[in-house]
Amino acid sequence: MDNRQDSWRLGLDIGGTFTDLLLVRGTDGRMVLHKVLTTYPDPAAGALTGLCELLDLAGLPITALDEIVHSTTLATNAIIERRGPRTGLLITAGFRNLLDLGKEQRYDTYDLFLPYPEPLIPLALRREIDERTLADGTILRGVTPAQVVARVRELVEDGIAGLAIVFLHAYVNPANEEAAAATIAAHFPNLPLSLSSQVAPLMGEWKRASTTTADAYVRPLVDSYLAHLAAHLRQMGFAGRFSLLLSDGSAASPETVRRYPIRLLESGPAAGALAGAAVGRRLTAQPAFGFVGDDLLAFDMGGTTAKACLVEGSRPHVGQGFEAARASRFRRGSGLPIAVPSVDLIEIGAGGGSIAYRDELGLLQVGPQSAAADPGPACYGLGGDQPTVTDANLLLGYLNADYFLGGRLRLDRDAAERAVGRLAVALGLSPSVCAWGIHRVVNENMAAAARVHVIERGHDPRRFTLVASGGAGPAHVAGIARLLGAPRYVLPMGAGALACLGDLDAPYALTLERTHLARLDSLDWAAVQAVVADLIATARRHLLDAGIAPERIHLDLAADMRMVGQVHHIRIPVSREELQEGRSSALCARFHRYYTQLYARSNPAMPLELVGWRVTAQGLPPETPPPSIPSTDTPDPSPAQKAVRPLYLGEASGCAETPIYDRAALAAGMVLTGPAVVEEREATALLLPGDRGVVDCFGNIVVTVAAV
Repeated sequence: MDNRQDSWRLGLDIGGTFTDLLLVRGTDGRMVLHKVLTTYPDPAAGALTGLCELLDLAGLPITALDEIVHSTTLATNAIIERRGPRTGLLITAGFRNLLDLGKEQRYDTYDLFLPYPEPLIPLALRREIDERTLADGTILRGVTPAQVVARVRELVEDGIAGLAIVFLHAYVNPANEEAAAATIAAHFPNLPLSLSSQVAPLMGEWKRASTTTADAYVRPLVDSYLAHLAAHLRQMGFAGRFSLLLSDGSAASPETVRRYPIRLLESGPAAGALAGAAVGRRLTAQPAFGFVGDDLLAFDMGGTTAKACLVEGSRPHVGQGFEAARASRFRRGSGLPIAVPSVDLIEIGAGGGSIAYRDELGLLQVGPQSAAADPGPACYGLGGDQPTVTDANLLLGYLNADYFLGGRLRLDRDAAERAVGRLAVALGLSPSVCAWGIHRVVNENMAAAARVHVIERGHDPRRFTLVASGGAGPAHVAGIARLLGAPRYVLPMGAGALACLGDLDAPYALTLERTHLARLDSLDWAAVQAVVADLIATARRHLLDAGIAPERIHLDLAADMRMVGQVHHIRIPVSREELQEGRSSALCARFHRYYTQLYARSNPAMPLELVGWRVTAQGLPPETPPPSIPSTDTPDPSPAQKAVRPLYLGEASGCAETPIYDRAALAAGMVLTGPAVVEEREATALLLPGDRGVVDCFGNIVVTVAAV
């Protein structure tokens, strides 16, 4: 199946406002896109309806599909909205309150009334087990089967649908957790279990417990959702491979996801980051643009949130964990720590549906509250009456009321004027200035977050190219690029559904981690090699079971390292040769090089210690050639111009009659000069005055930012 290129693959991304679908043909990269509103409370219903509409649009039977790769926000939404079933917890005696205590750190030192997320498992559904494993892995007290059965029976009678097992130091020696699980399986065979030694075998009791309880909490929901979706696809006649995108940007089988459901938590945002990286690789292959794939910031802005991700080595940067269900949205430290590999991105509440309002100081603010798809922005005409970013963009002239979603959803300009007008009166502004303010505030919020994100990783945002995706991204990227001081930005073809391209670009992979604490200068390399070999064997087995040929599996190794006495660590790539030969000096030199890049200096005199190991087994996705567009000998874009429309570009510029271009009519080599608007079914792109955009052979518009 991996080598078939004569059939179609489908990328399916379910977001908070829209569900995007993309068909790609393996032989020539032909793409067919479609976009529908996300349905609540059952997002799969809208996805299946959209799939039928897309197949009709392409004139294809579902049997033509070779593979479906799906990204979703299901698990994240379940945790945020607390829609999971009752879940129980078995924990070491004396640690029942661990989920409430956390790390006892304040994310805002001066706020005496800080909100924190409620634990996913309430105190009444936690039971202590009299067992103990010491920090070195020695079993001080084993589990008593009778006690385990009694405690679990109490929880089952209380209506739990899943159970987490978190014992002290199980990441070093999982024997007690495994013994308890075996006992439970014998007496309660239908009860789903999540063991911390399998979900997150990492040092740190709080983050390990938080990750494991979240895994147990979403496990029944994910299992039910996947079974429901797979059954409907089979009924429709789909017989290909069904895969899901994980938080780290890799694809996995439903069986792997059912075993590690917590890995699905950041599935949706990871798709947008992968798509940006894919566009970057295509531009790097065109020397005329002088593009460097390493200097890329993937910017995705949809209907609910905006995300930015740093791309390094033509792949999104993968972090060591993230937070879910933040009590203070977008405030680091206010959420539940999830210790699984995840695409490292910054996310803020800035989307097309973000609601604008006057705060208690009388200032204009936008988000993080969103109108989402239900009821949606006021201009959707679906019941929403709050002013949103989409309403503002419509009044500014950036959106075509008759061509939103290709004309399938006609926007109500009068409703947008009423919503924004009420806010304008409250602020003492004219409606046009208020709409411009909404647009600018969203840009400022995203630029500020992206700037910090890039600088924290040791880079200068002024040398990065932005790649815009999402339904709202192309309309805002020009302003954000100016605020960041970026030299250029890219408006990809099909940006409104570009996350689906990320789905299809995802390698089939599984990443496993395990803590193994030891000093580098006295490291037992034989013990390390045994740990890594076990991780490799487990990861390879998952890929082989999914049908990936052995010769297509690639392995990546990394070590988490820190100076002795430090709390936090950094991740260092390691070659298999260095591991087999025990090259401590190579790891030491690489650590100090990476440390200096992040923090500007290092201390070579300090001894180092290894914290843990990370293994990624990866099977590359099918290589599909990107579709090309016709070229032209003249840079004149007038053949693609469809109209002229007044755009409001700020108080200094006022309204300007602006050319509107049809994206489908653009040819490679055409040059656009801002101000300009480029319309396609899934998204509308804006070039600001003085910007110069060149259309490449794949239909992307590479825009050089005007000097300001």
